[in-house]
Amino acid sequence: MVQLDEAKLHSFIGKMLGDLGGAFSVPTVRLGLRLGLFATLDRDEPLTAAGLAAAAGGLTERYVREWALAQAANGYIDYDSRSETFSLSPEQAMIFVNRDSPVYLEGAFDIAAAMIEGEQKVEHAFRTGAGVRWGDSAGCLFCATGAFFRPGYVNNIVQSWLPALQGIEDKLASGAKVADVGCGVGFSTILMAQAYPKSSFVGYDFHEPSVREAQSHARTHGVEGRVKFVAATAKDIKETDFDLVTSFDCLHDMGDPRGCADHMRRILKKDGSWMVVEPVAGDRPEDNMNPVGRLYYNASTMICVPTSLDQEVGEGLGAQAGEAKLSEVIRSGGFKQVKRVVTGPFNMVLEARLSA
Repeated sequence: MVQLDEAKLHSFIGKMLGDLGGAFSVPTVRLGLRLGLFATLDRDEPLTAAGLAAAAGGLTERYVREWALAQAANGYIDYDSRSETFSLSPEQAMIFVNRDSPVYLEGAFDIAAAMIEGEQKVEHAFRTGAGVRWGDSAGCLFCATGAFFRPGYVNNIVQSWLPALQGIEDKLASGAKVADVGCGVGFSTILMAQAYPKSSFVGYDFHEPSVREAQSHARTHGVEGRVKFVAATAKDIKETDFDLVTSFDCLHDMGDPRGCADHMRRILKKDGSWMVVEPVAGDRPEDNMNPVGRLYYNASTMICVPTSLDQEVGEGLGAQAGEAKLSEVIRSGGFKQVKRVVTGPFNMVLEARLSA
């Protein structure tokens, strides 16, 4: 019998307590975001529990006090025991209040809740080998996913990702034709349209509720004249001669990513580029045993792989496919050149071209 190592056991228990504390924080953080408690602390700090309850719109003080103590124990807000007041640091505000911060994480907490909501459907898929249709596993998984990726798009698409592509920024500035394939709720498409008013943009997504949400966003942001959204799979896109095709965090979710790559080659101009943005990952599983890989592997188990297996072919690349595998898939569609042009903390950007 293997001898139990008490030190390792205690260390593991400590890790589990930390992990469970984070898991237990998901519903309380989401309550704080929806009720405006973090935003109120950012605006009116420092506040007692009673002051916070009143300033947040007349909430019940006893609930607010317990919530605030929970967030202080989480380390998500600060607590002064002498004055019994709570406050929010600028760093904490970057996570919980500033929606355009690159590390604003409301969407991540919403995805965690959606993953739990979809647990039974994914368990059924484990037992049967079936998939789970995108958007069916939880009430608004597509909304949560859009919110999760939006901060990264706001801070990177125009600032660093598009400029890294060969000759694309000049084309966009003078007037290019762009397809955003797998556009979701349209954040990526609209950001590009706002930055490049002389170009035209079409967002494609196979999930009709996402397309309707994207159309609403386009009206809200005043770009509907230059942006349109169409419900279609990647392989069903009819328009051609695009100067740029973009695919943000979606190729690994597709059932037939190779068929997608082949069709992107067909709809792209010969001198055009296909920008494929994917979760950052190493090529070997051991390269992804880190905090970011942990997030993506868990999300991939509950969302990405079930989504892919629900579709035709069902390749199931997963969110940690890695550059080598993704490049092989893209090249299988006839692209001669695939190279990584940007590496960030959460994403990597690949540029695919038809000529070497």
